Amino acid sequence: MKRKNIKTLGIAFMAAVAFTSCSDQFLQDKKNYDSASADSYNYYSGALARVADIYMWCLPDATAEPSWKYNSTGLADLQSKSTEEYSGFGAFVDPDAEMTYQSGNNPVPDYFQGQTGNIQQMVWGRIRNCNDVIAGIEGSTLSQEEKNELLGQVYFFRAWCYYNLVKWYGGVPIIKEVQDIVAESVVPRSSTKDCIEFICDDLNTSATLLAPFTENGGWPATEFGRVTSGTALALLGRVRLLYASPLFNRKNDIERWKKAYEDIGNSISRLNACGYGLLYENNPGVNASGWASMFSQVQDNTEAVFVTLYNTNTSSSQADFSKNNTWEHGIRPSTALGGGGKTPSAMLVDMFPMADGKRPKSCTTYTMIEESTHSGEKDYPFMNRDPRFYRTFAFPGVRWAFSGDPRSEKSRNPYNGTEYELWNYVWYTSAADRDNSESGNTYGADNLLSNAKGFYIRKRSDDLDVNGSPRYVFDASNGFRYSASPYMEIRYAEVLLNYAEAACGAGHMDVAVKQLQKIRARVGYTSTNNYGLQSNLTSDQQACMAAILYERQIELAYEGKRFDDLRRWMLFDGGTERVDGAPDSWTLTGWNGNTCNYLGFTPLNGQRRDNLEFRVQNTYNNGLGGKSWAIDDDNDPDPLKDYKQMRPDAMDLKIDLSEQQNELKTFYETYLVRKEKKGDAYNTDLSVKYMHFYPKYYLLGLYQGAQSANPALLQTIGWGDYMNGGANGTFDPLAE
Repeated sequence: MKRKNIKTLGIAFMAAVAFTSCSDQFLQDKKNYDSASADSYNYYSGALARVADIYMWCLPDATAEPSWKYNSTGLADLQSKSTEEYSGFGAFVDPDAEMTYQSGNNPVPDYFQGQTGNIQQMVWGRIRNCNDVIAGIEGSTLSQEEKNELLGQVYFFRAWCYYNLVKWYGGVPIIKEVQDIVAESVVPRSSTKDCIEFICDDLNTSATLLAPFTENGGWPATEFGRVTSGTALALLGRVRLLYASPLFNRKNDIERWKKAYEDIGNSISRLNACGYGLLYENNPGVNASGWASMFSQVQDNTEAVFVTLYNTNTSSSQADFSKNNTWEHGIRPSTALGGGGKTPSAMLVDMFPMADGKRPKSCTTYTMIEESTHSGEKDYPFMNRDPRFYRTFAFPGVRWAFSGDPRSEKSRNPYNGTEYELWNYVWYTSAADRDNSESGNTYGADNLLSNAKGFYIRKRSDDLDVNGSPRYVFDASNGFRYSASPYMEIRYAEVLLNYAEAACGAGHMDVAVKQLQKIRARVGYTSTNNYGLQSNLTSDQQACMAAILYERQIELAYEGKRFDDLRRWMLFDGGTERVDGAPDSWTLTGWNGNTCNYLGFTPLNGQRRDNLEFRVQNTYNNGLGGKSWAIDDDNDPDPLKDYKQMRPDAMDLKIDLSEQQNELKTFYETYLVRKEKKGDAYNTDLSVKYMHFYPKYYLLGLYQGAQSANPALLQTIGWGDYMNGGANGTFDPLAE
């Protein structure tokens, strides 16, 4: 193997940091992807530059909203706001705004096309770019070894592009070659089955080509971030699982589950050969500190199967390429000089497992899962919870350290970063606001004031207490904006969860449970109580599948995966609502005709997400206080200002929580009370509104611009056909 080639590739990638476009002259100022000459592929540096361009256009981005180019990564975007993770009606669950195919009429998101006429800003331009690179490298004079090394990566990304189409639309046009830009080049939609096999063929090809380079421990450390044969096989497992799920498998054809089970099972040893595995599997640390630290770890991060890298550069020049992950800045409170924080919904906070691994008593969904013996979780949500709870959320009375000092002569920010405590309890300035769940006139302690959030998302934080060498550069002007924490699109934990789901679907519940045990052992559960898992999971397929989906929701929270799971399992209505014009083959006959009933899951349709906060009890100045605290004003607006000495030490996750949580509970009992806050919108008469996911959203229709650009495209059943005067679409994504 020519190690010099890998070395050269590593230098190019590291210079580009996150695999941005190359700096070779032949790619400068290109108007389209055809500007790369055929001869450029005969030079390893030229071919390498084109592969770098593929990375730049195809890698996920933790800072971007979902679009034709990017998938959801956990931000409060329209997909995540259609799940339990965030409140506020995302477009997919807004009961008053049914989406249509029409421009200007609440149009469906366009994940199919992009900017018509701009090949660099559209789905099919990205696929064309992949096809161009494949053809250029295959037809070049490079050695076969060099070709394989580069082609394996490009085949992966072509499959990645197609996966992000098929999960939304089912069958789409399959284009394997660079087409001439003429009218005759239009291609109709293929069947979903053919698309799935095409994607899997590309991924198997990628894995075969990359195996000699990566299945001896992975790429060299300088190449961390490049896709491997293991990356390809992990995505292959995700694709097989998609096709076996109720969304595309209405009859519950067990052969699809068996294929997913076989492929994922065979992939595990090969992923291990690439160096992947559960990071800190044998060293969970204190309160899941190992689990928490992996989100800011780069080198030796065995969890990162498919990852996007970032840096702390502040310049956007080519010589000093800037690619920053702004997640840390977004989740940090204003008194830490962060972006102000992100608010989780109370629904998800209340759903998290208890310390015994069981469902909270107040949680009325996932009824196949046993209730916990612990109680009181709603009024004191930090009491006796799954270790991941404390790493996913932040609340009044918890330590959240960082490297930096947000204090200044012009602010009353009370804590140096190394000692930062979050005391985000709130008060109001009037009784009317205090008693109104819709009021936003909230003021928080310790100078949070109007910037306070009732609860904060903490997941994926670069916490100083778990990472002593932060990946951000903190300063007073920019807070945490310049962060180099990676974003993991596929974690090894997801591979195991995919394996568990496929195993359960194929009837191998014993194998499924073993994967859940591994996931839970990594965060501190032990065999003493079977890792918090109930005893019937190896014999009861329904309970086992419910436990798997519950575990996915907790383990992968705020990583952009939940909406896909809700769609795959049709959990908005259980798959019972009929799409207009759909044939009988669309009727869900597997899973007893209702996936929600099958799983003991309460359908999301008809529910709403609200938020929560802990306000000062009426005993203390009627729960009322001031709204400002000028630097030259000694009058603290906090109604508990005379009781601050009664605060316990903030909960420190570096040590055991048993006594700490009891002390904090006493403080809450004495001074605070839980208040539900409006999350999802109300009607104009202040009556509540509820989520409604229309059944046609499970399989998206084409936005009118896509049909206009390609008249050969048939519209999906249930959606208006732009090429046929708005009549119902005729393309059946479930037909084989």
